[in-house]
Amino acid sequence: MNKPITKPTAATEAPETIKMNMIQAINSAMDVMLGRDPDVLVFGEDVGYFGGVFNATEGLQKKFGLNRCFDTPISEAGLIGTAVGMAAYGLRPCVEIQFADYIYPGYDQIVSEAARLRYRSAGDFWCPMTIRSPYGGGIFGGQTHSQSPEALFTHVAGIKTVIPSTPYDAKGLLIAAIEDDDPVVIFEPKRLYNGPFDGNPDNPVTPWQKIEGNDVPVGHYVVPLGKARIARAGNEVTVLAYGTMVHVAIASAETAGVDAEVVDLRTLSPVDIESITASVKKTGRCVIVHEATRTSGFGAELSALVQEACFYHLEAPIERVTGWDTPYPHAFEWEYFPGQKRIGAALKRVMEA
Repeated sequence: MNKPITKPTAATEAPETIKMNMIQAINSAMDVMLGRDPDVLVFGEDVGYFGGVFNATEGLQKKFGLNRCFDTPISEAGLIGTAVGMAAYGLRPCVEIQFADYIYPGYDQIVSEAARLRYRSAGDFWCPMTIRSPYGGGIFGGQTHSQSPEALFTHVAGIKTVIPSTPYDAKGLLIAAIEDDDPVVIFEPKRLYNGPFDGNPDNPVTPWQKIEGNDVPVGHYVVPLGKARIARAGNEVTVLAYGTMVHVAIASAETAGVDAEVVDLRTLSPVDIESITASVKKTGRCVIVHEATRTSGFGAELSALVQEACFYHLEAPIERVTGWDTPYPHAFEWEYFPGQKRIGAALKRVMEA
C-alpha cells in the first residue's frame, strides 16, 4: 500500500536563486527529488547515459546511479505500464516520453490503469507517478514531433494535466507533480526550453533571460497544482493561455495596445476556475489562445466554463484563437501558430463588440 510523502502544503521559496532556462529548471527539479526521496525514479528512452534528447536528465544517472535513472526499450506502453506497477507498489516514478507525439501507444495504460487505480481499489492503492513530455511546435520537428495532445488528457478523470510557461513554474510544478499521490502528466513546451526559440516575427517570445520567473530557487519548493497566475495584469479583456502562448499573448496585447489581463493557467486539470472567473468578471471580455487544433481543443472547455460562470458579466462573445483543424502542417507551422496578427485581431473584435 502506498505511503504519502511528507510535503509542504504551499509554495515555499528557497533563499538562494540562480538564473535557469526551462531545461535547467526541469533537470534541477528531478535532481532535488532524487536526492530528497529514495522512492523517486527517473526513466525513459535515452534519459540515462545520454541525458535525454533535450538534456533534461543530463548528469542524473552519473550522480544517482543506474538504479535511480535508467534507459528503457523503445516501448511507451511498456515504460508507462511499468511506472504504473512501480507506483502501485509505493515508488514515485517520473518517466519521460521523448515527444508527446509518442505517448499514444501508452495512452491505454494511462487511462485504463493509472487514472483508475485509486478508484478501482477503493483507495487501497494510489498511483503517484509523473509523466513528463515535450510538446508543441516551433523547432521544425515536423508532423511526428510537434503535436499538442493536452485535451485528450484533460478529458480523463483521475489525471492531472499541467503545462508550465516559465522556468520557475516548470521546476515548482514538476516537484509538486512528483510529490502528488495521483498521476500527473506534464507537457513541457519545447519552444521555451532553451531560448525560447522563435523564428518568426509574428510570433515573438520574450528571451528566457528576461522572462519573469527565470530566477529559480536551487533547492526544494513547490508551485501548487491547480492554481493559475496572472502573467499580465489588465482591465479591458481577459486572455486565457498556457505554455508558449502565454508569452505570445502578452506580446500581442502590448502590440495591439489593449489593456489585456493574461491568465497563465499552468494546470489545465484541475483548472483554476476561481481565478478565471474573477478575471473575466472584472474585464467583461474573454479571448482564449492555444496552439492545439480548434475543434474539441481545451479552449472549447474553457469557453463553456466561462459562459456558465460569467454569462451576465460578458460584454462580447468569447473568442478562440487556435491552431488549424489539420494534421500538424510542418511547411506552414508559423501560420498555424496563433501569432500577433490573429490574437490582436481577436482582441480588437471583442473590444469593438
